[in-house]
Amino acid sequence: MMISAAQTPLYEIKANLFKALAHPARIRVLELLSAAPDNSAPVSYLLAETGLEPSHLSQHLATLRRHGVVTSARSANAVTYRLAHPKIAELLAIARTFLLDSLADSNEQLKLAQDLPSEHLQGSAS
Repeated sequence: MMISAAQTPLYEIKANLFKALAHPARIRVLELLSAAPDNSAPVSYLLAETGLEPSHLSQHLATLRRHGVVTSARSANAVTYRLAHPKIAELLAIARTFLLDSLADSNEQLKLAQDLPSEHLQGSAS
């Protein structure tokens, strides 16, 4: 029996969202859009800033669009991408804060370990 989209558990929908975000190039695109005026930017800007091949950028944008993370609008021969929801920028900011806090904790643990006297690091084999 096939489950309709309306019956899909929220945790599966969330997992698919995180799968859509699970590539550094897509995160970079979203960060660029988050920092841009109106959370939108033309493809030409995204190409210049990411340094991606046009076909690769196109694939990443298609993934983000398919998962409802970005929307696109065409005007003449220019395509502009926009965050589908302003909370996406907030999600990225929260992830950044979490990661920076985790790195700070790891660095503090490393510093504490480095400050231990050397006999503690060698164990009790005297």
